[in-house]
Amino acid sequence: MSPVQASLAKARVRAEAEALLAAFRGAGAEPVEADILQPAETLLDLYGEDIRSRAYVTSDPLRGEMMLRPDFTVPVVQMHMAEGADPARYCYLGEVFRKQEHRGTRPAEFLQVGYEVFDRAAPSAADAEVFALFSDLLAPLGLRASTGDIGILMAAVEGLRTSAPRKAALMRHIWRPRRFRTLLDRFGGRVPLPEARARMLAHVGSAPVEVLLDQAGPFIGLRSAGEISARVAQLLDDALTPPLAQGEVDLLDDLLDLRDRSPAALERLRDLAVDMPSLSPAVERMEMRLAALDARGVDVDELDFEASYGRTTLEYYDGFVFGFYAETRPDLPPVATGGRYDALTRVLGQGRSIPAVGGIIRPAITAMLRENGC
Repeated sequence: MSPVQASLAKARVRAEAEALLAAFRGAGAEPVEADILQPAETLLDLYGEDIRSRAYVTSDPLRGEMMLRPDFTVPVVQMHMAEGADPARYCYLGEVFRKQEHRGTRPAEFLQVGYEVFDRAAPSAADAEVFALFSDLLAPLGLRASTGDIGILMAAVEGLRTSAPRKAALMRHIWRPRRFRTLLDRFGGRVPLPEARARMLAHVGSAPVEVLLDQAGPFIGLRSAGEISARVAQLLDDALTPPLAQGEVDLLDDLLDLRDRSPAALERLRDLAVDMPSLSPAVERMEMRLAALDARGVDVDELDFEASYGRTTLEYYDGFVFGFYAETRPDLPPVATGGRYDALTRVLGQGRSIPAVGGIIRPAITAMLRENGC
């Protein structure tokens, strides 16, 4: 592509982005901006491993470690929690930056257009508002919509009859399906301890930790003797913790495999909640959300639901999640994604929180699909 062609293509994408932003403003959102350079420390703690490994990080002599903006949600939440009034609706347009592993597959710099809702009055209605708005805007493109609910899986983990450290470990790795599966199989007694860990536990059980540390020679690394002792105690406690009940593991397997149209998925979740009551509040929220979506004209009978959907996206999502995809172009990333992130507002609000949900659209992809007649 020549420089002139590239410039014209960028202009078309910019025009598409401006049209989407205008639609969000028409829905009642206030346009906001966010600095391209963001403080890295908070962002690296909050973004998932996918973006963490692909972020552009640099060092400023006065401001310390900084990051090129990988998305807008965190800075918008920071702004709202510092000075925003409730309820609030925001929209934005701008570049985001993410490293790519393979040249030519996806751009490292691209435009995002987003819409965020902060409203504690009716979270289910806010979920439906955001999804229905995106669905209406993207309807001419004939995309497939996928939905899920990270909160349902979190509720299942919280309801397990096991130790708090084991539940915390599973909760921490909900967004890492392979690691989550490995832990679930080990905690459920399906696989033995790794041989190296078994040898280590046998060794540390042979004498007090303080004696073993004295015998080990000089310290190497950053952990103190106290931190090492505490970690060893945790590992020994975990080794003595009984495995998860087989019935609970089977229920989690059923939940992780659940994929159906939303009404059928809701009925299956009600069945699972009979044996795992901790699911009930999250299932009730899903029922209210489907009713709110139906009231906004979304055909929930044809809406896909997958309990595991969203587990490889941003780790701050903790409830309803959704995405829109071009089925004829499986090589493309999602055209739009979004979800609920209540816990993020609590973290950035230093104890204060407000239910929040939002999403982004990639105007470069919508522009290309429109040009190609998709």
